[in-house]
Amino acid sequence: MEDNIKLGDPVFNKMLFVLDKAVNEKNHRDYRFDNEELIQISDGIWAMPAYMKDDDDFSLFFIITEIEDGHTVLAFSTGDKKDDQFSLSEPMITGEGLNQLVEHDKDRAASILHFINQISKADEGNWRMVE
Repeated sequence: MEDNIKLGDPVFNKMLFVLDKAVNEKNHRDYRFDNEELIQISDGIWAMPAYMKDDDDFSLFFIITEIEDGHTVLAFSTGDKKDDQFSLSEPMITGEGLNQLVEHDKDRAASILHFINQISKADEGNWRMVE
């Protein structure tokens, strides 16, 4: 694995944040970001706004879910509004989502990275490189 991987670097697209435990009704409030709270949008899938601005069509949402190997991951989805319908994109790897946000709001991306790193410092998850 490369050393000194930084937000915005192309290799950061391959960084995935894995939580040590699943999110559920009892602990979902432990992962609040700013004034936002995770909500369960489907069985085992939790979402929360990460970036939404009136003057920017781009929006980003935290997605927490279990993947095929049984690990719970923190990923991102973009939001898409067409007329009165709102939908989320297919989830993307943590680093890829943050790198997309860098193009819109570097400070917000850094703030979200700090939030995720605080989860890591609390020994509740860690970063992994994926292929």
